[in-house]
Amino acid sequence: MKGLYALFSDPDSAQAAFDALRAAGARERDIVVISSEPFEHYGFSHRDKDSWIFWIAGAGGTMGALFGYWLTSATERAWPLTTGGMPIVAPWANLIVIFELTMLSAILATVVTLIVAARLGRRRPALYDDQVSEGRVLVGLETTAGIAVERAQQVLTRLGGELKTVP
Repeated sequence: MKGLYALFSDPDSAQAAFDALRAAGARERDIVVISSEPFEHYGFSHRDKDSWIFWIAGAGGTMGALFGYWLTSATERAWPLTTGGMPIVAPWANLIVIFELTMLSAILATVVTLIVAARLGRRRPALYDDQVSEGRVLVGLETTAGIAVERAQQVLTRLGGELKTVP
């Protein structure tokens, strides 16, 4: 068996199933909860709230700014133009290019981080049911490691979930 899940009609039942699976020995990161709307005031929605996207975007922007400074100053030094006693490297004029490369790098870093963190490269999640788009909440286990299959089935059906398995 690849995984098992149950569909619940309301988020209160889904939260109870989430807590019961944790109490039965399932690791929190192995429990999958999928819903068609955010339930921010429930505990199962707060486990993935920490993100490094802010720091990665900042690092991408910093790298873009450094690259922009290097690119503009290296270009001006490679082809020096006589500017009537002014410096060869013009920092105020270079700020336009530096700013654009800073923003481009920050945006690209953010998009790549989002794609990787959201696992958008996968074709389809291992656990999914079309009834999720109709308002049901899916709670399940992709892998039953750490918890007996019979115990997980009892927990999910005891709380009123419609039990399904993924072969």
